[in-house]
Amino acid sequence: MRKFYLLCSLVLLLCTCVRAQKTYAPERGDFGDGPHSQLILRGLVVINGNCAPPIGPVDIVIEGNKIVSTSTVGVPGMEIDPKRRPKLKAGGKEIDCEGMYVMPGFVDMHGHIGHRAQGDYADYVFKLWLGHGVTTIREPGSFNGLDWVLEHQKRSTANTIAAPRIIPYTGFGQGRDEPFTTTDQVREWVRENKAKGSAGVKFFGARPDLMAAALEENKKIGQGSACHHAQMDVGRWNVLKSARAGLTSMEHWYGLPEAMFDGRTVQDYPVDYNYQNEQDRFGEAGRLWEQAAKPYSDKWNAVMDELIALDFTINPTFNIYDANRDVMRARNADWHAEYTLPSLWKFFQPSRISHGSYWHKWGTEQEVNWKKNYQLWMTFINEYKNRGGRVTAGSDSGYIYQVYGFGLIRELELLREAGFHPLEVIRSATLSGAEALGMDDQIGTIEPGKLADLVIVGENPLADLKVLYGTGATRLDEDGEVTTTKGIIYTVKDGIVYDAVKLREDVKRMVREAKKP
Repeated sequence: MRKFYLLCSLVLLLCTCVRAQKTYAPERGDFGDGPHSQLILRGLVVINGNCAPPIGPVDIVIEGNKIVSTSTVGVPGMEIDPKRRPKLKAGGKEIDCEGMYVMPGFVDMHGHIGHRAQGDYADYVFKLWLGHGVTTIREPGSFNGLDWVLEHQKRSTANTIAAPRIIPYTGFGQGRDEPFTTTDQVREWVRENKAKGSAGVKFFGARPDLMAAALEENKKIGQGSACHHAQMDVGRWNVLKSARAGLTSMEHWYGLPEAMFDGRTVQDYPVDYNYQNEQDRFGEAGRLWEQAAKPYSDKWNAVMDELIALDFTINPTFNIYDANRDVMRARNADWHAEYTLPSLWKFFQPSRISHGSYWHKWGTEQEVNWKKNYQLWMTFINEYKNRGGRVTAGSDSGYIYQVYGFGLIRELELLREAGFHPLEVIRSATLSGAEALGMDDQIGTIEPGKLADLVIVGENPLADLKVLYGTGATRLDEDGEVTTTKGIIYTVKDGIVYDAVKLREDVKRMVREAKKP
């Protein structure tokens, strides 16, 4: 019997090791072309990240991983004079992009690289992101382990894997066996976190003196910070307190309504509420915005104005709670059949264990509450943007029926629903994210001297953001045939041209193989 248990242990260890090995992204192989000594993308209509109106035709010249020039070479509908166009050098390459639209590479400010619970692996996640124009992600927590994330960051920087640029944040306290009890422990951990190579800290809330010490130390050493103000600590530490203490960005919306409570100090929890029951947690969260100060009231305005004065970034991740408004729509999204891994699909199903799979008894009342919640939430976010506040785009995919890449495009649609002009939507997904990361001197707009991170699509995304989905947008042609657009055609990261269609086809292959018995 002892030998049997020993054998079982060895088999389990072997399976764990094999599984761990599979979670590392493979070499890039033949995915991606370049970088080139010179690359010219010809005839594009530029939609920049700075809210400038579209302009084209434009030829973009790239050398290595940098944009060298963006030249307007004609006017719409007229033949282009070749003499006006930049010349291709010996050894260079050019791509005819006439009629296509180009934007800066997208920045997903809330990009978890999958997790063991979902059964996701890095290659699947990365190719879905690149296949949807995501060239930079902020990893909010590095829950696969900071060393694991740093290894992929290193390989992505060297472009030996097909992956977006990775900005790793570490979950607060990660790596400790014991909880924090003193501010000295907190400050030491924050300094060590930077020394390990992390770019910042992801908080969920903590005792006020510990939060204050951590944020003060983190700000002192020049690190970024994000916080999901979880309900377990938001009663004593909301968004406004975090922003005053030095938090640079908030995730989702928890802690924001609580900062605007007027006539109450705590959410109206039912007496039988249990946070560990996720239907309780998310069901009651859908009633929270109605308990905050009314839009444009003195309290509402005061909180907004102070956050803007503090140069505070809001990363709403509207998409990750979108299913709460209509779970049937989210469950039947076009992409699940071909792009959702069976293990991820299983994770999405009703469960009392899996995070975000709280469909225990989700019905009309919960969906109506969340629709009202979104109206108030979106009103705040749109006005925050209108008054000069920074709003970024993040997806938090891998939960609640949201799939990597597709989730970020859905986020763009929801920013549009909130009232953003399509140009403002693109700014949130590009320049605003770059600014929040302190990288706006490198990415976020298409201009000489910046990194060659670009998204190229065949139709005008300002007219229909759905053309950015990997499954395309539905069209009816002149013959009455139903067709779909191609989705993003090319994603350029660091001057390397990725065939976005080919990336997505490889993801479909992974899903097909995973579905085999």
